[in-house]
Amino acid sequence: MKQTKSTVLLVDESENLLYVIKDYLELSSYRVFGYNDEKVASKSLYTQHYDICIIDIMTNGKEDFSLLQEIRKNNDTLPVIILTSNNSKEDRIHAFKLGCDDYITKPFSIEELELRMQAILRRCSSGTVKQSSIYEDKIYKMGNYTFNYSSMQLIHPKLTRTLTRKEAQLLRLLLEHKNKLIPREIILKEIWGEEDYSVSRSMDVFLTKLRNYLQLDDEEYILPKENGKRKTLYKDGYEPAVEIVNFHGAGYMLKIKETN
Repeated sequence: MKQTKSTVLLVDESENLLYVIKDYLELSSYRVFGYNDEKVASKSLYTQHYDICIIDIMTNGKEDFSLLQEIRKNNDTLPVIILTSNNSKEDRIHAFKLGCDDYITKPFSIEELELRMQAILRRCSSGTVKQSSIYEDKIYKMGNYTFNYSSMQLIHPKLTRTLTRKEAQLLRLLLEHKNKLIPREIILKEIWGEEDYSVSRSMDVFLTKLRNYLQLDDEEYILPKENGKRKTLYKDGYEPAVEIVNFHGAGYMLKIKETN
């Protein structure tokens, strides 16, 4: 009996093409879960481990990157190959910006598809990245705080707080670029997908909330409100272990004090 190579998520609206690819890959010893319904395929991401995904972006005749976006929101490393009849430069660039690993236009050779899969899987297995379920917990440590992105919980010895989806996405973005300034326009595009003025104001509100959540260690240094505004005073030589800094008009930085 041949050893199974890898587990594949295959999504294509065309039942004929779906079964042709599925049969070919299974004959090549891959374990393939095939779906022609994107919603059903999406649900399987939370119950089944996949090593690689092959997804058709055409849904009812319209380009739809929602499945790719869902995968990337929860798993940064799971390889994704896009299949499409659309060969436009703009959509190809958009797909790579969203995080696909390869982009193959129809018609194509199934043999070439398998070779591309093998190349991607070799790169993954040769590195230190561990392929995992989309539902695996992503946990970050910062000072006395622990942030579980999957459960959206910000945990501190004094308090455990469940964040909203936007708050969790913002905090993860800041953590992944800790101690680096992230321009406002980058935050807006990454989290909201646009740079509208009203959205920009909303972003500031969310970030102010996150700044407050990260002040549990600093409460004894907070001064009473003056003219409706709260000011913070730190003792001489004191530096917050975790702090979101607003660079006016430029962007935000999550400063995390390095400890030996």
